[in-house]
Amino acid sequence: MLRRGLMASAVAAVLAAAGPAFAAKLTTSHVPAAVAEHRVALAGAVDPSTPLRLQVVLPMRNKNELSELVRAVSSPSSPQYRHYISVAEFTRRFGPSKSDYAAAMKFFAANGLKVTDTAPNRYLFQVEGRAADVERVLHLKLNLYNHPTENRTFMAPDREPTLALNVPVQQVLGLDNYVLPHPKLVHSDGREHPAGTGSGPGGNFIGSDFRAVYYGTGKSAKLDGHGQSVGLMELAPYNPSDVSLYFTTYGPANKVKVNGIAVGGGSATCSGCEDGEQELDIVYAIAMAPGLDQVQVYVSNSPVAIENKMATDNTSKQLSTSWGYGENFATEDPIYQEMAVQGQSWFTASGDDSTLQASGPWPEEDANIIAVGGTDLVTNGAGGTWQSEPGWEDSASGPSLDKNILIEDYQLPFINKKNKGSTTLRNVSDISANADFDMIICDKGSCKGGWGGTSFSSPIWAGFNALMNQYALQKGKPTVGFLNPTTYALAKGNKKMLHDIIGNQSGIYPAVKGYDLVGGLGSPNGLKTIKAIVGK
Repeated sequence: MLRRGLMASAVAAVLAAAGPAFAAKLTTSHVPAAVAEHRVALAGAVDPSTPLRLQVVLPMRNKNELSELVRAVSSPSSPQYRHYISVAEFTRRFGPSKSDYAAAMKFFAANGLKVTDTAPNRYLFQVEGRAADVERVLHLKLNLYNHPTENRTFMAPDREPTLALNVPVQQVLGLDNYVLPHPKLVHSDGREHPAGTGSGPGGNFIGSDFRAVYYGTGKSAKLDGHGQSVGLMELAPYNPSDVSLYFTTYGPANKVKVNGIAVGGGSATCSGCEDGEQELDIVYAIAMAPGLDQVQVYVSNSPVAIENKMATDNTSKQLSTSWGYGENFATEDPIYQEMAVQGQSWFTASGDDSTLQASGPWPEEDANIIAVGGTDLVTNGAGGTWQSEPGWEDSASGPSLDKNILIEDYQLPFINKKNKGSTTLRNVSDISANADFDMIICDKGSCKGGWGGTSFSSPIWAGFNALMNQYALQKGKPTVGFLNPTTYALAKGNKKMLHDIIGNQSGIYPAVKGYDLVGGLGSPNGLKTIKAIVGK
């Protein structure tokens, strides 16, 4: 027995010395192209004592079956339409196995990295440790490089990671910060634009204006989001006092609970911080649905960690993000698919700066998310009804820049010479709402108009979606879920289902009659939209 033990120890020592030669590669790329192609200058090594927080992602199982299920539950012509599944069933059918999940966590823990968060769907877990330990476990070197277009250095691995682990690992997130998250709101900054027709100071729109124009007012406007929850992805904390300031200043009195959720550690809230994006997401969603049970504000510096938490909580059936960040298609798309088969509606701002390239194309170019473009709303006076709504000239529009994201069958019939869309790649946007420079936010203790961006469009739609789901619940129907297949299928037969966005153009894409890449299929049209999408 002693001899056998000594032999085993000797073999282990040889394997350890051999390092990466005995390690398995991960299934996705981790080295930014600028580093891999030697287009950036080395600025030094990352301090070995630097604390890191990483998300370890295992591959989903039965991916083809999952894609088929998304189509089945989201397509009006399918017998499985809106027959959603639970998180538990999703995990059983598609999540990594219990044994693989346990083995992967045991491996990282045994090698000096502490497991600090886990997920019910077993898709990922969080580990924390020093840079030196991460380098040792992943067989790489973490370096600092001079960013090619920004005045900063960024961290990135010098090679693709490998693991001495016989369990497949898809990705380890948090090894680089080449692309920094950015909110999709912008200020007019002196740019000329017509005065708005809102009820706020200077003709700026406030949240209640959008409820009036996109849903309605008076005794007939009975839907308020009761029984519903909105979930928001925020990549920085929010200041509760800014939220309170908005409603104190512009009303109505807020009765909706705002629950901050710090995903994986840290804090969901802050004091005296810049939180314009976070504040507007909260208040404009509430303004559309002032009777919501709650708004869940998920906060982390990891988009994937938030998205997976949103999906596995499955508490909010309408979800929104107005942030742009680096693409992780192979890892994020399965989460979007999980949301779809669970009946969650996942909205994102299409972006600003006219083109996807300038704005940053992720996540709106993914085909399993609802991309909300921008418009230039005009109402019949302050707090008035809809008058016109051309496209917003800065709304990010265009075919997917990722050539692997192809057009869906339901979008293809809408592409023509007038709207200049692609017949091979997914086109952004799907739907839209106001994004012009005529809206108000409260940030760092003060309120100011002249703000715009599709940052506003997405939470407006999330709030409107809560009205649809409240209506569906009243009628004994399931949630509306992933809207794209439904709205495209209904659009040709119901011209008044949405406000058509006609006039202006963004970049090379004009807002024309019917579908276009600037305004998509259109903006909310009150009960016409609700009844059409929920169904009779």
